[in-house]
Amino acid sequence: MTFLEKYLNNAAPTGYEWDGQKIWMDYLKPYVDEFITDSYGTAVGVINPKAKYKVVIEGHADEISWYVNYITDSGLLYVIRNGGSDHQIAPSKWVNIHTKNGIVKGVFGWPAIHTRTKGKEEPPKLDNIFIDVGCTSKKEVEELGVHVGCVITYPDEFHVLNKDKFVCRAIDNRAGGFMIAEVARLLHENEVKLPFGLYITNSVQEEIGLRGAEMITQTIKPNVAIVTDVCHDTTTPMINKKTQGETKIGAGPVISYAPAVQNKLRERIIETAETKKIPFQRMASSRSTGTDTDAFAYSNGGVPSALISLPLRYMHTTVETVHKDDVENVIRLIYETLLTIKEGESFSYFD
Repeated sequence: MTFLEKYLNNAAPTGYEWDGQKIWMDYLKPYVDEFITDSYGTAVGVINPKAKYKVVIEGHADEISWYVNYITDSGLLYVIRNGGSDHQIAPSKWVNIHTKNGIVKGVFGWPAIHTRTKGKEEPPKLDNIFIDVGCTSKKEVEELGVHVGCVITYPDEFHVLNKDKFVCRAIDNRAGGFMIAEVARLLHENEVKLPFGLYITNSVQEEIGLRGAEMITQTIKPNVAIVTDVCHDTTTPMINKKTQGETKIGAGPVISYAPAVQNKLRERIIETAETKKIPFQRMASSRSTGTDTDAFAYSNGGVPSALISLPLRYMHTTVETVHKDDVENVIRLIYETLLTIKEGESFSYFD
């Protein structure tokens, strides 16, 4: 829990993940034989690095954020997205602007309810949300060290809701990094000797198009990949289950069906869940999963890949919420599935 809280509270926006990666690697160090890193910040802990057959378990390290895009003459900041940041939750939020001089605080301002025209209210949009850092001129803003291109994150930190719900920004998907690290810890503490090389992979830049996974899979050249990310709890208001399906927090890991998900590997995961009595849910994805699963699956001539998701409420907000039991069961399911994989398995449909 100490690691989880520290790891979630640390800011690691897309393109700036390295501080979080250092926290993650420091925790993982006792449980792996060596690390691989690349020039954009992806980190991989390796067990049995000399083994020819390679299995990846993967999450992504980055969180959504904003960039400073324009500074007005009166000292207000306009922004663009870095990943899928939600413009509708921005008004009245505190922000951290990351500069070479350290953090500069700001707020997303919004006109008071008294000043808005009833029946013709403007909703928050990318072109009307703005940040106030307490300055009255562009020069004053720049003297703080703020300039176009500075990255902006929310400062919201970890809380436990009603004893068994974890709430924080960036659970998407630092929960994934946490869970794969716990798999490595369990393997070490249970003295498991794997018959293959295990690559515990924490990829960067997922939020802007799976870019870190695209890079690192070419380096690792894995034989199998099991990816974990978050998916939507669709039981809260204003979500259409007919289009989004039905998955909910507390009901277990979510196993995906999609073209990128290799069927025999997915069935191995389902068989493991059923054998070990791990609760699970099912989800179907049209065309692509939208996760790093796609990057691994379609690399290196095709890598058998599967996706185990953690159901989450309020994705891409500062109050992302997951159930403790689901976190534990994703860890169990990945761990137990790894124990079933034999060296050299191809998962071919033709064997």
